[in-house]
Amino acid sequence: MLQASVSGTVIKSSLIEPDGGVLVDARVPESERGSKTLEAELLPKVSLAKIDVEWVHVISEGWASPLKGFMRENEYLQSLHFNSLRMENGTVVNMSLPIVLAIDDETKERIGSSKDVGLVGPEGDLLAILRSIEIYKHNKEERITRTWGTTAPGLPYVDEFIIPAGNWLLGGDLEVLKPIKYNDGLDHYRLSPQQLRNEFDRRRADAVFAFQLRNPVHNGHALLMNDTRRRLLEMGYKNPILLLHPLGGFTKADDVPLGVRMEQHCKVLEDGVLDHETTIVAIFPSPMHYAGPTEVQWHAKARVNAGANFYIVGRDPAGMGHPTEKRDLYDPDHGKKVLSMAPGLEKLNILPFRVAAYDTVAKKMAFFDPSRSKEFLFISGTKMRTYARKWREPS
Repeated sequence: MLQASVSGTVIKSSLIEPDGGVLVDARVPESERGSKTLEAELLPKVSLAKIDVEWVHVISEGWASPLKGFMRENEYLQSLHFNSLRMENGTVVNMSLPIVLAIDDETKERIGSSKDVGLVGPEGDLLAILRSIEIYKHNKEERITRTWGTTAPGLPYVDEFIIPAGNWLLGGDLEVLKPIKYNDGLDHYRLSPQQLRNEFDRRRADAVFAFQLRNPVHNGHALLMNDTRRRLLEMGYKNPILLLHPLGGFTKADDVPLGVRMEQHCKVLEDGVLDHETTIVAIFPSPMHYAGPTEVQWHAKARVNAGANFYIVGRDPAGMGHPTEKRDLYDPDHGKKVLSMAPGLEKLNILPFRVAAYDTVAKKMAFFDPSRSKEFLFISGTKMRTYARKWREPS
């Protein structure tokens, strides 16, 4: 295992183990799908919303390893209050977001005393079996406050998926009857953690640095990603690979749609802004919570399971504007600070952003020079979308 040192700090390298040591794969082997489907048809049924299917996808491929299904109460309380799970051997893995399935009173009554249930997708197709189930109370106020740090109205995930949800949570181990597909022309970008690890091996990566976006790539991002690869080469790595990993689950209404983002990401590679030989573009299937420092731990942890040992973090990761006040909901620097201290993420190397801005003199993105601060223009994702809608260039 290669180790490099920067300013006396030992940097961990090579593909790292997934949390728990083994990637979870909750997808039923093809040879067993017929018999499992017949069994599922005889079980009490639980209907899933689109957001639940996204979480089934996430769990089934091992992004949340070592989690094997929707959280039971023991796991839920650890995640909610400690942002982590304690394994049987005493080790701690990060798990900052509760991954749960809410049900209503009618569904709870229909399940009765059954130990297993069938999960049915929005189109009526049987998607999975949930085994050895546990039903427990869904205290929405506690969940919202612990996850977002506020109960202010206007939190997108809360308003759409928690407030209207049932008053019970259903936990258990998943057996997914067939791989989750969206048939939107983008499924080939939805590489599982194991597929990504295989691709890193194929390319003989000795370091993998992950960068998540929920907006299009702009030249400032490209400058940062290329500079990160240069820094890793200077550390002694021979073939660092960039995982450009846009979030593909639920996003709020004013974010750029996934299809548009993917088209733009591919154009960045096509135009040579990023090197296609050292860049992998794939979709991270998780929904977005906009829960700031709490959520960014989940984003980082999931990339550990995919084999990334470096994670680029910038200003206000997973944040948003306060829904009722004119300010950021979270301190913009807290995300990167929390990642450097988060329990269970010690094996991941955190790479804070170098600040990039538009140099109005050079007419291009450049790293910010405080001595020329008045000559730089900071372009947020919101401002960039405004420029794009109005076909304007920065000035």
